[in-house]
Formats: sequence, C-alpha cells, structure tokens
Amino acid sequence: MKALLLNIGFGNVVVADRIVAIVSPGSAPIKRLKEDAKEQGRLIDATYGRKTRAIIVTESNHVILSAINPETAAMRMMGKKVSHDIGESHDEDIEVSELDSTEVDE
Repeated sequence: MKALLLNIGFGNVVVADRIVAIVSPGSAPIKRLKEDAKEQGRLIDATYGRKTRAIIVTESNHVILSAINPETAAMRMMGKKVSHDIGESHDEDIEVSELDSTEVDE
C-alpha cells in the first residue's frame, strides 16, 4: 500500500490521508484546540521556531503546527504548483510531484 505524504515545510511530512483539517491559527476555538492538545501530549510543533501559519488536525487527534500557509498546504495536497513560503528557500519552482507529494510503501 502506498501513502501520499504532504510536505509541511522544513523537511517535515505528514501522511495526507490522515489529515482531517488544515486551519488558520487565529480563532479562539483553534487556540483552545492547540492548548488542549499541548496539555494532552498530542501537539507536534514543526515550525522550527517560525510563526505558526497553519494548524493541521489528524485522524488520531494530533495537532501539528506548521510554518506554511493553509492555502499552500491545500494546494500541495491537490498537486498544484505553488509559490515559495517565507522561511523556505529554493532556487527555482519545483513541481509538487517532485517535492511536496511523495508516495512511499508502508
């Protein structure tokens, strides 16, 4: 069985089929979700010290913080070409299939 991986920045990937939601971190309910996950040991910080721009919720109720925008993550999941995010440097645009969506055998 192959799993589709979503690049969430800085070399971090998430199994795309396990994602329930990708949301912006600004609203009070999302902030509560983040705090509850932190208290219960379900929070994964993949921002490398950068500003949290997206919060990813998984099927297992883990909450993942990412430094890429929710729109960028969504575009990557749909397999479209995206512009570069702040904090990530690349010399040129790379097709999503080469970098952002990776299939692996489980």
